[in-house]
Amino acid sequence: MALANQTPPRTRNRLLAALPPEDLCRLWPQFEPVELGFRRILQEPEKPITAVYFPESGWASMLAYLEDGDAAEVGLIGRDGMVGLPVLLGGDSDDLEAMVQAPGTALRMDAAAFREALDSIPAFRTLLLRYALVHLGLVARTAACNGRHQLDQRLARWLLMAHDRTEGDEFPMTHELMAMMLGVRRAGVTVAAGQLSKAGLIRYRHGRIEVTDRPGLENATCECYGVVRRASDALLGREDGTTAVYRR
Repeated sequence: MALANQTPPRTRNRLLAALPPEDLCRLWPQFEPVELGFRRILQEPEKPITAVYFPESGWASMLAYLEDGDAAEVGLIGRDGMVGLPVLLGGDSDDLEAMVQAPGTALRMDAAAFREALDSIPAFRTLLLRYALVHLGLVARTAACNGRHQLDQRLARWLLMAHDRTEGDEFPMTHELMAMMLGVRRAGVTVAAGQLSKAGLIRYRHGRIEVTDRPGLENATCECYGVVRRASDALLGREDGTTAVYRR
């Protein structure tokens, strides 16, 4: 049967879903569905990357570790992206760690098969290179935001990013984890989260965060969230087909 006549596979990963159906059909046999358990390491610093991952639910944090063992998040990858960008860009390792922070599922592809697919399917390479630009923009914005904006704005930005990659309005999160994600002390996150909670934007209980006022949370953040979100929407479009409501 010709590939053009095959029924395209259904995937919840937005990058893969953006491919032409015939290209997705060619790629599909190379994918292995896997569970993304909490705190699972998908990529270790300075270790060979043996597989890439296309999340379909949940998300992973890209973490930069310092000599004292502290870590700060420099990127967040959900079903709008992929884990394993160094392979796309010609490398075989990275100094960042990819750790699952919200459990879910993903499609896993062996790194060697991934490299072959990049060579044989031009649309696949082009789409992923464009995604790499969007992701690098997120990393740059994260650095600028962490250096210049107030903690409550930064926390609101991070919660919006997590909410974008979550099914529903609630997801697991502790103050310790938020502090690590933002590279600050837990006490600072506790104060900032308290401000957002008092304003009725979020609800925190038993290690879980619920976004209770999405538009309000968007108004509480800085311009950095909107800049990155617009870049992602330009690549993949809005999931609901509506006009964006995020500020700036």
